[in-house]
Amino acid sequence: MRKLLFILFFTLLPLFASAQQFKFGYFSYSEVLHSMPDYVQAEHSLAELRGKYEAESKRAEAEFNHKYEEFLDGQKDFAPSILEKRQSELRELMEKSIAFKEQAQRLLAQAEKEAHAPQHARLKSVLARLANQRGYAFVLNTDNNTVPFVNLLAGDDLTTTLKTALKSN
Repeated sequence: MRKLLFILFFTLLPLFASAQQFKFGYFSYSEVLHSMPDYVQAEHSLAELRGKYEAESKRAEAEFNHKYEEFLDGQKDFAPSILEKRQSELRELMEKSIAFKEQAQRLLAQAEKEAHAPQHARLKSVLARLANQRGYAFVLNTDNNTVPFVNLLAGDDLTTTLKTALKSN
C-alpha cells in the first residue's frame, strides 16, 4: 500500500507542478533609473566634474603644444645638451598628461559609481517591496535585449509602476 501511494504521488507530482503558475514582472532598468529626479541631479554634478577634468586636460595640452612649438623653432640653434634637456622636458610633460588623463578616467568612473549608488539602492528596495507585495517569483530586466520575448499574459510590465513609486517615495 505504501509503495502504491508513493508511486501515485510521484506520478501526479508533475501535474501539480505544471498547474502552479509563477507570476513574474519585467521592466527596463535604465528607463526607470533615468526617470529618477536624483539621477538627473547626480548626472548634472558628474557633468560639472567632467568639465573640470576636460579643462585641465586642455590646459596641459596647450602648455605642451606651446613648449613643442618653442622646441621646433629653436632646435637648430640649441646646443646638444639644451636640445636633450628640452626633449626630456617634452617627454615628461607628455607622460604627465597621459597619466593625468588615465587618473581622471578612473576618478570619474569612481565618482559615477558613488553618485549613482543611492539611486540603485533605492530602486532595488522599491522593486523588492513591489515584487513581494504582488507575489512575483522573479522580476526580469528587459534592457539590452536580454529578454527577447515576454508573454504579456503571463508577466506584468512594471516600468510605469516603478517610475510612479519612485517619484512618490
